[in-house]
Amino acid sequence: MKFGAGGRPSRLEDGRLITGTAAFTDDMAPAGHLVLGVLRAPFAHGRIASISVDGALAMPGIVAAVTGRDLVADGVGPIPVLRDYPGPDGTGAMTAPPRHAVAVDMVRHVGEIVAAVVGETLAAVNDALEAIAFEMDERDAVLSLAAATAPGAPLVAPEAGGNVVTGRTHGDPERVAAAFTAAAHVVELAVENQRVTALPLEPRASIAIPSPDGRVTLHTGSQNPTATLQQLAETLGRDKASLRIRVPDIGGGFGLKGYLYPEDVLVTYFAARLARPVRWRAVRVDEFLGATHARDQVTTIAAAFDADLRLTAMRSHTLVNVGAYPHPAGPILALMLGPKVAASVYDIPAVAIAVEGVLTNTQATAPYRGAGRPEAIYAMERLMDHAAARFGVDPAELRARSLIRPEAMPYRTALGETFDSGNFPEVLAQILRAADWDGFPSRRSGSAAQGRLRGRGLSMFVEWTGGGALTEDVTIAVHADGTVSLETATIPMGQGLHTSFAQMAGAILEIPPERIRLLSGDTDVANGFGSFGSRSLFVGGSALAVGTHHTLDVLRQRASDRLEVDGADLEYRAGRFDVAGTDVGVSIFDLAAEAGGTIGVPFSHTVSGETWPNGAHVCEVEVDPVTGEVAVVRYTCVDDVGTVVNPQIVEGQIHGGVVQGIGQALSERIVYDEASGQLLTASLQDYAVPRADDLCPIHSVLDERWPCRNNPLGAKGAGESGTVGAPPAVMSALLDALRPLGVETLDMPATPDRVWAALQAARR
Repeated sequence: MKFGAGGRPSRLEDGRLITGTAAFTDDMAPAGHLVLGVLRAPFAHGRIASISVDGALAMPGIVAAVTGRDLVADGVGPIPVLRDYPGPDGTGAMTAPPRHAVAVDMVRHVGEIVAAVVGETLAAVNDALEAIAFEMDERDAVLSLAAATAPGAPLVAPEAGGNVVTGRTHGDPERVAAAFTAAAHVVELAVENQRVTALPLEPRASIAIPSPDGRVTLHTGSQNPTATLQQLAETLGRDKASLRIRVPDIGGGFGLKGYLYPEDVLVTYFAARLARPVRWRAVRVDEFLGATHARDQVTTIAAAFDADLRLTAMRSHTLVNVGAYPHPAGPILALMLGPKVAASVYDIPAVAIAVEGVLTNTQATAPYRGAGRPEAIYAMERLMDHAAARFGVDPAELRARSLIRPEAMPYRTALGETFDSGNFPEVLAQILRAADWDGFPSRRSGSAAQGRLRGRGLSMFVEWTGGGALTEDVTIAVHADGTVSLETATIPMGQGLHTSFAQMAGAILEIPPERIRLLSGDTDVANGFGSFGSRSLFVGGSALAVGTHHTLDVLRQRASDRLEVDGADLEYRAGRFDVAGTDVGVSIFDLAAEAGGTIGVPFSHTVSGETWPNGAHVCEVEVDPVTGEVAVVRYTCVDDVGTVVNPQIVEGQIHGGVVQGIGQALSERIVYDEASGQLLTASLQDYAVPRADDLCPIHSVLDERWPCRNNPLGAKGAGESGTVGAPPAVMSALLDALRPLGVETLDMPATPDRVWAALQAARR
């Protein structure tokens, strides 16, 4: 409680968000601004034969237009990949085509920008885009992992030497091979994590505003403004000091808004060149074509069991589609993050994992809520259910036999990761009680009486959070007007940071949270890793909480000097220091007034390690055997997220993640036409996100009995757990319903037509 944990104050953000007074990027309309429009390639692969923007420049209201070659001639380089990825064999360096803001010679996926136009109005720009003369020599394209890895497949980038451009292995293959040889049972399964997209409610938007001194400020919804600034400066060949990133309110990010996009480069370039503000906002089709996608992996996984059905070894091989241009953080998801949790909550002595990244003529895959961990857990949990069905044992019982025991904590996995805390057997026991596991047969009978097939599915998981960035800088500033501001590089984007941070700081300072402001998303004010990997609370919040205590120490010394007494003789209460036993004192706000209006205390804090939230989910579904329609009818989850600062916010985070996981399991899928390379799911008419009436109430249990040992809050990242636990739970429930009719396996998304087809095939 010393950090204000456990309360349920109303969200401070909600008033302005609900009433429409929040300020998003597209709400800005600087005086005299210009509008950017982009022409996107209608073909998946080919060389640009000719392109001319002269027709566009001749149109009324058009100020400028460029091709990729124009930008290169003006010193604009490719968007950098901020990490060195290995080559296909895990050594050397990945060779992949550079991603330019505007294609220079080659087009490698539908939707790639081939020209950009700036004009006085959106209507003028749209007319001008149609006047651009563009011809392309088409080449054969590869859209899927199977096509890209087939013998003799067309090459996305011949200079890469092949379509497999990066890879990595983990673990001890020899030890795993020996364990498989000695195993009493071996089970193998191939699963697919289909291509999806994050789809935040607010589309991307960017506005660049130049200053008279030549500096340009980019206003955009970035989860990581510091990295965005670094990439932007490198791309434009400018000093970072000549640029600034400011982040307004964000209507959802989920990883999609994490790094620099071509449109960000273009508005900044034109603003600097034309000395006028330049504005761009995506429409939904821009998001499907131009924003990053996610997942798109195929994994073959196998496990060895002893005679008592305990796990003795696991091995897997994953192909991941990285798109035409590997995203700055895309390959890391399967190469490095997924393997951290691939063995999940199980005590597996020997593990071997191989991952290969494959180029295709598609949009890049990138972080999306869970970022590598949902894919790895999905494979492991699907395998466990497949094994349970093969062995004829209860899925919960099979899992229980191999769970890591609480007395083994801290537990070092076969791949060298260390789980600091947790009690996986107790989490399993809790979910079985909360979901009424033993009462399922009667519910199945009730569904059968209504002509429906009912199934239940269990998933267990462990999550890795933190993004590898364990340091955060904050500044706590006390102001003479009676308010306190918190300056941080973590980014609010719907996850309730203002409320949680103000709740903690308010408890420490003993002032109402309403008097605390959150200042974030300005590279002139605070820099850091931003909000990724469920790190905002346990890294940023730890820095803020410890920093607020440090600020009180600084204020105590000032009060000691002001009152001419020893600091130990001062009592602090509700924003005021008083000399013990007297009515002599001074408020922290009066100290700020005497210091010129503000006392700002910068503070840097590093937590000692990542966190490992874990949990178990149980889903029950009903299937209409005539139409193949699937309905989620019960959903229960138990989550160990360590200390919970605000249960309402954590429950909301888990619920949101579960819904996104259900969407992946049952309806969402990005589809490219294999023949033409066209994106077939480029609108919300074609890409099926779950709706409120598709869902049942979600019963969430938060277990705080095993706090994290790696940060002073004891918190474990909670923002992504729902997307990790939901897909395997839903698919396990569906297969449990279909297995009695002979359906052994099914890939996501389990749409009604796929379920119906599987039932027909089984009947035949």
